[in-house]
Amino acid sequence: MADMDSTGNLFGDRLFTSLERTEPATGMLLVAAPGMASPGFARSVIFLIEHDATGTLGVDLTTRSETPVHNVLEDWEPLMSKPPVVYIGGPVNRTQPICLGVTALGAELPEQPDPELGGAPAAQRLANRFAIVNLGAEPGVFEGRLAGARLFAGYAGWAPGQLHDELDRGDWYVAPALPSDVLAPAGADVWGDVMRRQAWPLPLYATYPEDIRDN
Repeated sequence: MADMDSTGNLFGDRLFTSLERTEPATGMLLVAAPGMASPGFARSVIFLIEHDATGTLGVDLTTRSETPVHNVLEDWEPLMSKPPVVYIGGPVNRTQPICLGVTALGAELPEQPDPELGGAPAAQRLANRFAIVNLGAEPGVFEGRLAGARLFAGYAGWAPGQLHDELDRGDWYVAPALPSDVLAPAGADVWGDVMRRQAWPLPLYATYPEDIRDN
């Protein structure tokens, strides 16, 4: 998925591949290597929704559109964190909305099969306080149960084995996710904030620009 130029290879091979490896898993983050050449993934942070033998699926926490949620799913806007706009989850299937929620502390989610949803639950817990929200459910079911949520158009996907190949060449760094990563406000630099809390020397690269020519 990610193409690296000579600068990206330098940073990937000598930085991310030299660090202790964390295996990707649902609820973790993929942090793009400094110098990522692919314009669609420079300084991106991907939240992993699925990762198993059949492949990997995630949504980008760093790219938002100008489309308000109320223009797409008006009834869900009150549950969205600010800014309440649609985020661009990735290049695949952008007509398919995905809602990623963060549960309120101590709250229980409606995870039992629901006949009105074809036997699917209203929510699917992923890891820690993260959950996929079924947009076919009534929004009122989640009142008081979510600390916030994000609506994504599309996702990023990897075929079986593809992500491990990209990790081996240093395209991505795997890190734990925090609720604040998913619910970051408009002015936040999610990529930089995630880098700052990683093991040394990654905090040194937190201000690395999307294009080295801008430095």
